[in-house]
Amino acid sequence: MEFFFGKDFTGSAFIFLGKEHLLAMAALIVLNIALLGLRNSSPVLKKQAALILALILWANEIGWHLWNASIGKWDLQTMLPLHVCSILVWLGGWMLVRRDKTIYEYMYFLGIGGALQAILTPDLGIYGYPHYRFFQTFISHGLIVTAAIYMTTVEGFRPTWGSMKRVMIGGNIYLLIVTGINWLVGGNYMFTMHKPETASLFDIMPAWPWYLLVVQLIGLVMFLILYLPFIIKDWRAGKQETA
Repeated sequence: MEFFFGKDFTGSAFIFLGKEHLLAMAALIVLNIALLGLRNSSPVLKKQAALILALILWANEIGWHLWNASIGKWDLQTMLPLHVCSILVWLGGWMLVRRDKTIYEYMYFLGIGGALQAILTPDLGIYGYPHYRFFQTFISHGLIVTAAIYMTTVEGFRPTWGSMKRVMIGGNIYLLIVTGINWLVGGNYMFTMHKPETASLFDIMPAWPWYLLVVQLIGLVMFLILYLPFIIKDWRAGKQETA
């Protein structure tokens, strides 16, 4: 058990685009394709599938906090559910269970945009396969993306131009709130106080606070890319969804 859950993993470190990384991403793709089969299923079956996804999301996140507590790494500075993906785990489960369209907008733009980056370039360090941390990371971020895709492809939800505006405004309000919490607890949630310590895209950005503006621009570009399929769909249908 120590080998799989220990703080100091003695197995192989995570390898970016290594065999295990590629297999984990392939498994997530297969899951999303399989869920497409529920599009024409009964409402009861859809609700059951959504509930299962929500419970896995929540259970996985609870396990993450328990594991950090067990190895002495849980603290207010790093473990509060304030990072975008951390809070969207909880909100995403609620969205799946309650079919909440407001949360869906955030899950679609922030959830897919943020979690997809964590799937493609996970910050796992020494925790390669088959350590618990490896599975926890891909389950958490993978199901955030899956939840948003499920509500879009199976439940028929969709974002609009208005969605993008609301997410941009709401996201920036949340950014200010998190910055205030960072000042109070000495944290760096959402990296509003300084760049992350580990190597990342932030390294090629300007110094604080200017990199926060760059992140905003990157986010806007990501939002437009995510909305592009609906731009094309509306153009072909000769209409535009703005609400």
